[in-house]
Amino acid sequence: MGMRKYRGIERKQARWGFVFVLPAMLFFSLFSFYPIFNAIYTSFFDKRALSKLPPKFLGLGNYIRLFDPSRAASDLSFLNSLKSTLVFTLGTFIPLLIVSLILAVFISNLSSNKTKKFLQISYYTPAILSSVVAATIWMIIFDPRGLGNQWLNALMNTPGVDRRWLVDPVMEQVSTMVIYFWKYIGYFVILFITGLASIPPTIYEASTIDGATKNQVFWRITLPLLKPTVVLVSVMAMLQCLKTFSTQYMLYSNGAPRAPINVITFNIYVTGIQQQYLGRASAMSVVLFIMMLLLTLLQFKTTKSENVEY
Repeated sequence: MGMRKYRGIERKQARWGFVFVLPAMLFFSLFSFYPIFNAIYTSFFDKRALSKLPPKFLGLGNYIRLFDPSRAASDLSFLNSLKSTLVFTLGTFIPLLIVSLILAVFISNLSSNKTKKFLQISYYTPAILSSVVAATIWMIIFDPRGLGNQWLNALMNTPGVDRRWLVDPVMEQVSTMVIYFWKYIGYFVILFITGLASIPPTIYEASTIDGATKNQVFWRITLPLLKPTVVLVSVMAMLQCLKTFSTQYMLYSNGAPRAPINVITFNIYVTGIQQQYLGRASAMSVVLFIMMLLLTLLQFKTTKSENVEY
């Protein structure tokens, strides 16, 4: 009798649990799962945004067009977007990961709590700005008469040189990396500081008693115990870089050349919204989704290890 009553309570709890989870499931189904499946379906058709004609089924035609070698010579091709995305991701992701870890360790080792809080707030402040505001601020800095030329010329002792931040293809790519780095570095610093705070102080005390140097403490204690946070930050930073759009759009809207910063997301916008080729844009979205999924799985696989124990 008691067992039946216990099972009845379990079923009742399960029903109520489903009731509470249902709104979230509906929300994600409507705004996450449905767009994904709809994009996959649309990618097999030649669908135009404002056309009244029924979309023509192309099969893999959109995907074949994206990777067509004969179109690779065009600066605005999808293959060029893959290259631009790869350059931006590597040029931003690696410095973000390394510098944010170094800054987090530096701030965590400070003895003054006031200084720690001040630096944390200072580094995190750009993260609360929208990408449009961040890009606008840096476009003023990158103006020929702006602080960007003044700082770099003072550093390199080359007075009066215009670095052509928003004109030269290489400098334009560097500009987008600088903007993104400045905006998101503080966010990842806070994540690393949180991870460092979870490491018990007794481990460091024991290493000090054993005579370990600071380098030995970092490489043999801090970094191995911080591995879950490193994996989290690396995945988040990589996905954030692959999804970049607003910075490139703002620079292009203010006269910068499109080809050097024509990342996949920007190409999707131009193809789907401006040119109204929804099928082709959906195919680009699917390719980007698969890239993000595979790279995330690769990161988890290469960093897979036993659970961290203190």
